[in-house]
Amino acid sequence: MNKIKAVIEKIRHSYYDIMKVLAFVLAIVIVVLLMPRNVKFKYEYQKMRPWPHESLYAPFNFPIYKSDDAVKKEKEEALKSVEPIFVFDALGTENGREKLLKDFEYQWVDTIGDKEYYRNLILYVYDHIENNGIVAKNNRTNNFKGDEMVVVVRNKVQTKCRYEDLNTMATASAYIQGKLTHISDYKTLQLISNLLHNSLRQNVIYSESMTKQAEKMAVDNIMLTFGMVQKDELIIMEGEIVTDEKFQIITSLQREYADITAKNFFSRNYMLYGQLLLVSIVFLALYLTLKMLRPDIFEQLRYINLILLLMLLTIVPSLILIRYAPSMIFLMPVAIMAILLMTFFDARISIIVQVMTLIIISLAVLNPFQYFFVQMLVSFVAIFSMTKRTRRASYFGTSLAVFATYVIVYLGMMLIFDGGFDSFDWTVIMIYGGNAFFTMLALPLAFLFERIFGFVTDLSLLELSNTNSPLLRKLASDAPGTFQHVMQVADLCEEVIYNIGGNPLLVRTGAMYHDIGKTRNPFYFIENQNGKYNPHDDVSYAESAQIIISHVIDGIEICRKYHIPEQIIDFVRTHHGTRRTEYFYQMEMRENPDGVDEEEFKYPGPLPFSKETAVLMMCDAVEAASRSMSEKTEESLNKLVDNIIDGQMKANQFDNTNITFHDITMTKKVLKKKLMSIYHVRIAYPD
Repeated sequence: MNKIKAVIEKIRHSYYDIMKVLAFVLAIVIVVLLMPRNVKFKYEYQKMRPWPHESLYAPFNFPIYKSDDAVKKEKEEALKSVEPIFVFDALGTENGREKLLKDFEYQWVDTIGDKEYYRNLILYVYDHIENNGIVAKNNRTNNFKGDEMVVVVRNKVQTKCRYEDLNTMATASAYIQGKLTHISDYKTLQLISNLLHNSLRQNVIYSESMTKQAEKMAVDNIMLTFGMVQKDELIIMEGEIVTDEKFQIITSLQREYADITAKNFFSRNYMLYGQLLLVSIVFLALYLTLKMLRPDIFEQLRYINLILLLMLLTIVPSLILIRYAPSMIFLMPVAIMAILLMTFFDARISIIVQVMTLIIISLAVLNPFQYFFVQMLVSFVAIFSMTKRTRRASYFGTSLAVFATYVIVYLGMMLIFDGGFDSFDWTVIMIYGGNAFFTMLALPLAFLFERIFGFVTDLSLLELSNTNSPLLRKLASDAPGTFQHVMQVADLCEEVIYNIGGNPLLVRTGAMYHDIGKTRNPFYFIENQNGKYNPHDDVSYAESAQIIISHVIDGIEICRKYHIPEQIIDFVRTHHGTRRTEYFYQMEMRENPDGVDEEEFKYPGPLPFSKETAVLMMCDAVEAASRSMSEKTEESLNKLVDNIIDGQMKANQFDNTNITFHDITMTKKVLKKKLMSIYHVRIAYPD
């Protein structure tokens, strides 16, 4: 009983993973069931004996495999060509540099000489040695020869050098002594020398795993074949002697048969199992690619379902055309999938999924290479033409680009294979025209999938960010001060995201709606108060805090009433995180220092969970605080930005986001620059 409960509990916790696998399995089954099938055959033969059967013609294209001895020899040569791989420890080098500076500052007491000069000297010597690299010795590196070429991986970039060109601790020490000979004061010399020697780090480390991986790649890159036999090409005539060359060709043909039928339990259905195997591999490759390269997409079941649905909507009609009207295969607008993928994802995902889809379709067409070549070129054009999809007209422009590409490729292939335009067929052009026309269905389909799967496209964001939209007009009318605030915050957020990376259109739209809840009680917010009267004077500090906090919940309710997408509502939820309404909390503390419930003064959260929502929190607080400053100078604005963002970090408001310290530093820099521009603050020049 306990085991059954454990299994049920495990299934419950793995629900999403199970559903993803089932979605892929269902897609594989649908594709395999619709693919066409045929049958194969085999012969018996012996080397240097006459071919006892009728003349053999190639039933399909197949490669000529190399002999086992030839493959073994090539593997040995490939392994000899692999150079040892070392990894440069950049983090350790930087830590050593920081430690060197700290030790220098600490130990430089009553030392004779120019402190700044010696500080620069030790940094120069340290950087020269460490940047060149100091080899970490071990049993493996002791076998390397000085003139042997090695590969050093630094910041994912590979460089080659001779092993003897890398430093050792001995050569590094000698270099230090040579650079310090001009120091006459013994105490200073000893101090500098000890500091440098103590800071040296062996930062070039031999990576056996990466070397093994390179060796594996070198072996895997060995071509097991050295030629191709084309379909219907004569392999051997009846009665002809089976020479070594003929034997290798026939053996290759037999190997192809074996690959197809070896794992088949039912000979009559071996093609079914072969197709199942190939299609499964393609979908498995897509599964692993998404899991390893794009975990952000892989974690979302709706993203997986949309990708698989788009693939099936392209593959299934194509297979039906291949079965009933193969000459009309190019009428199927495969580029529509690339356009839809670009609408909801990015170019990398679009290319990966498009390639996988075309591989599957190519398994069934009569001329797989030609089909894949043409459709891949068209798909690339569609993807690149959709990189800037800021207008609905871009969909129509993409359709025209698709049609033009089809025609150009058709004419080019005609010149290659026919040597002229004698075989030009207007029917083919009409088919391409129909293909391009159907491609324009991407626009209504994008709208449909957006509603079904809950996506927000750039076109929808553009519509939402239009200040003439009903909800933003309501904000401008009911809370004009807040409207000016959100517009200013939107500009700040957009500028920051442009600099640190992210979706500028998403963060701008989210910023424009983040304070929409203030339309419920606009005059309780200072930016909307025109006179001296403040309604907070008539209520307690706790009640004031609750009114201020409620604008988050009110904003969520208003957005849902106006059918604003959840991705935008996320900005409303998170723009204050779990911070306190600090002013009212402090005022309440003054009156009741021992009886204040802190939870009554805290926003409900949640914390920001993306780079865009984190940026909104920073920009919102900085912009609001800057308005209340009596004196706006370069120094005061810089201090304001640093204090607010540092306080948010100290309060752990960014723990759930993927924002980095570099991003936060850049955000501060952008905000300082923008605020000085907004308030026309001149930079304070030195005297």
